[in-house]
Amino acid sequence: MEYKDYYKILGVERSASQDEIKKAYRKLAVKYHPDKNPDDKVAEEKFKEISEAYQVLGNADSRKKYDELGANWKQYENTGFNGFGGGQGFSASGFSDFFDMFFGGQGGGAGFDIRDFMGGGRRSSRPAKGNDLNANISMTLLEAYQGSQRMLDLNGNTIKITIKPGVRDGQVLRIKGKGNPGRNGGDNGDLLIKVSIMNDHVYQRDGDDLIRNINIDIYTAILGGKITVNTLKGDVNVPIKPQTQNNSTLRLKGLGMPHYGKEGAGAMLLKVQILLPEHFSQKELELIKEAQQLTMNN
Repeated sequence: MEYKDYYKILGVERSASQDEIKKAYRKLAVKYHPDKNPDDKVAEEKFKEISEAYQVLGNADSRKKYDELGANWKQYENTGFNGFGGGQGFSASGFSDFFDMFFGGQGGGAGFDIRDFMGGGRRSSRPAKGNDLNANISMTLLEAYQGSQRMLDLNGNTIKITIKPGVRDGQVLRIKGKGNPGRNGGDNGDLLIKVSIMNDHVYQRDGDDLIRNINIDIYTAILGGKITVNTLKGDVNVPIKPQTQNNSTLRLKGLGMPHYGKEGAGAMLLKVQILLPEHFSQKELELIKEAQQLTMNN
């Protein structure tokens, strides 16, 4: 059986990132898609070939196992792999004999273990867990604060995902048993969901604390008072102490992001920006000068 170089098929280097592999596959899939090449057997075979390559390289786990296999191919060839049909045609699974031998006809290589083939080229009959599936979702900061639900389409099946409040950007959520099927009665793999949280134009996040700017007029900053501040929990009244300084920080406990999977929440940090009036009346200017004189005399 001939070794299949999936990297060469997709036209990428072995060091290519997952995004580069995905882009290469999409470009070739568009070029050789059967809808664009009706009755073209060469294009049809090419489309199957690049689809097979992406089934393996497009999944980080199966790619790692394929890379491990590639480094030891001759060893396995000498243990009897040439006896499996010899040809390089496509099997009933739609992919090549090479793919079926090592990845069991499961998209992404469910249950593949390179050690299964050390005993003369036979596939082990022991149960093996299926490969994990990977998915990406994006959400707003408000959705991350409140918690969210998503419907995901996986291999033709729609599943409902509930995301707890307080999830962080880049956090990976594991959903047990929603990955590829296991082999020989093994457990299904898991679904790994990477969360991306979109930038917010008002709030910045630091751990579970939220940071935002607030504007305070000069009179409130000097004399003290109250202002209304909008938070993700709603409007709150915030007391301002007399002689509050510009760029100082006010801390509101419990008004930040919820602690993911736990009780409590971070804090809301308010960065004070003191605003000067665009115009002062003559009386105001006289009072300011009088206050200046008092300060200088002291």
